[in-house]
Amino acid sequence: MTDRYAVFGHPIAHSQSPAIHAAFARQTGQDLRYEAILAPLDGFAASVAAFIAAGGRGANVTVPFKEEAFRLAGRLSARAERAGAVNTLSFEDGALLGDNTDGAGLVADLVRNLKRDLAGARILLLGAGGAARGVAGPLLDLRPVALVIANRTAGRAEALARLFDRNAVGCGFEAVEGRFDLVVNATAASLAGELPPLPPDVFAPGALAYDMMYGRDTPFLAFARERGAATADGLGMLVEQAAEAFFVWRGVRPDTAPVIAGLRAA
Repeated sequence: MTDRYAVFGHPIAHSQSPAIHAAFARQTGQDLRYEAILAPLDGFAASVAAFIAAGGRGANVTVPFKEEAFRLAGRLSARAERAGAVNTLSFEDGALLGDNTDGAGLVADLVRNLKRDLAGARILLLGAGGAARGVAGPLLDLRPVALVIANRTAGRAEALARLFDRNAVGCGFEAVEGRFDLVVNATAASLAGELPPLPPDVFAPGALAYDMMYGRDTPFLAFARERGAATADGLGMLVEQAAEAFFVWRGVRPDTAPVIAGLRAA
């Protein structure tokens, strides 16, 4: 039988994950089907349970369910524990296993695809929700001199920073000061066509502005370009985190480069 996988989110119509995993399956000769499922905002757990009952083997989780998935999982990987958020679920022998591949995906895109050496850099991470939680630890593993986590609600950013080391600090958007070599937008602002409130001089010379949103020119990226920063959307991260999830499920690591190139061309 063809194994079934899915991605759960709200909204979900924009998701490229089904096309990505179909490409991975063709490339690696894996027999699987992957679909996008719109879960009600108050019905994520029920949607996952129905998918498992219908024979689902695993699932990805996107906005706004990553922290709920963390609470739902019966067992967690070390990187999911560290993040406090889950974006990859595996269903094995009646157990619900939670993992987080977002950080691995972002780091792979930054370091391997975009050729960024971030050791000693100053990094600003915008947002403190599930997306930010998944990448904060892996960003710190790159040995930046500082990681500032900024959020509309300062307390959430401060709480997230306290989970890590002394190189991480949290604050409200209004308290952001200084210039940064990498600014990562992990907020939902781009979904709404909005710009997180940032000072105009936030980008250091040669800085990279990275928006986890993909498939559109966001206000954040336009703001960064106007101030001379290089820009990247989240398509590379999406493909890289999907490849990590594919490896978790199938034990096979696909080649991401042709998949990213194909999606860019399309």
